[in-house]
Amino acid sequence: MPEILRRIGAAPRERGSLGGANCPDIFELTNGDFVVIGTEMTADLDAELPADAGRADYERIVVISRETLIRAKADIPDA
Repeated sequence: MPEILRRIGAAPRERGSLGGANCPDIFELTNGDFVVIGTEMTADLDAELPADAGRADYERIVVISRETLIRAKADIPDA
């Protein structure tokens, strides 16, 4: 089972969150995969997926803020 290796980007507090419900976050796992904490929006966006996109029953559509991803960009490896 992979474990969280490190945070990718700025911590929620650094982005102005004081905790609570608005804390999107991105983490890298020890196996190289990523974990995203965001707002679960599967029911709202599933029908909006393009025809060439698929989602398994166990997968969810998660939304993170633009700022979260932009602030993480510098920490995301190129390969």
